[in-house]
Amino acid sequence: MNNVNDVLNILIIDDEEGMCMGASRALSSTQVFIDDLNIIVGFSSRAVHSYSEYKTEIVNHKYDLILLDYKLPDGSGLDILQELNEQSKETLVIMMTAYATFETAVQATKLGAYDFLAKPFTPEELRNSVRKAATRFVLAKRAKSFEEEKRKIRFEFISVLSHELKSPINAIDGYLKLLHEGSITPDSENYQMAIERSLLRLEGMRKLIFDLLDMTRIESGQKTRKIEPINLIAIINLLIEQNTYEAKLNGITLNLVSPNELSMDGDQSELEIILNNLINNAIKYNRTNGTVDITVNDTPTQVEIQIKDSGIGLEPYEQDKLFKDFVRIKNTDTMNIQGSGLGLSTVKKIAALYEGTVSVTSQKGIGSTFCVTLKKYLNNTISPKIVT
Repeated sequence: MNNVNDVLNILIIDDEEGMCMGASRALSSTQVFIDDLNIIVGFSSRAVHSYSEYKTEIVNHKYDLILLDYKLPDGSGLDILQELNEQSKETLVIMMTAYATFETAVQATKLGAYDFLAKPFTPEELRNSVRKAATRFVLAKRAKSFEEEKRKIRFEFISVLSHELKSPINAIDGYLKLLHEGSITPDSENYQMAIERSLLRLEGMRKLIFDLLDMTRIESGQKTRKIEPINLIAIINLLIEQNTYEAKLNGITLNLVSPNELSMDGDQSELEIILNNLINNAIKYNRTNGTVDITVNDTPTQVEIQIKDSGIGLEPYEQDKLFKDFVRIKNTDTMNIQGSGLGLSTVKKIAALYEGTVSVTSQKGIGSTFCVTLKKYLNNTISPKIVT
């Protein structure tokens, strides 16, 4: 037998002891491979012999599947089926009976029975029915879990978005009202400050929206990728140039150690997102008069990019959650630094498109080094390749 990833609990309800033992024996070695999830499911079974025993058993244990006899000494299997239906239980029921009629099957199906086995049945017929029910149960459970996770993510998304936009909107609103009321005039010493801070807040909102767009396009698979040979070093030099002004404002030096040229297959916009996020973060979370060292290592099959800063660094527990959506490390060192909490999670998602990884090593108060590895060659052609 193969190692199982999940075990479903089965309750057998039948007044025939031999029937219960035979079913348990047949299921003890039964497994089902669920191709859609790439998992193997096994089974654990337990038996009761009456309606009253079922009522006691169900209080203390939860079952995923039930093998239910139509006739019981103190009731009908249909009574149990109706109770499960009224309680909206997720349990799947396979009805078993030696009194199989068309009317009985219709009645059981209306009450929610998943399958119907006419006695006597073979062990293989039982296994096939249970395998089908198990596949249905596991897929439905995963689908429900996925929907719940989507709702949770959607709620978190809206909460974070509203929180991140509320602060800059309020700040800009406040400055505009002061300007409108004449409290701050063009010849006032606070006039330039109000304009600069408003522009800074607008830039923060713009960055948040662009990060959201990048993330949603990648996750939805709707972004058109133009894969073509690209000089990675040229992109890095361009981004260094674009970030030099912000770096100089804080006396930060940007250094690059790399080959003069490095060709790889890629989508230029994706590589720019990766590199710009990491370079920009290395500047934002650095110290005054600090350094950012960018090192590019070339191998026959992959590219390794290291971006090291001399900044505030991270605690070990902060590093573990760094690449998740909407995660921002909040402490006294970062409280005044703007960010969406999406940049690094987007970097990780894009790196995965290149069969690559992103990691961080950091020491609090010393600085951080982010390392990205990317596969160099994604196709065997020189001409551009459009991937959707």
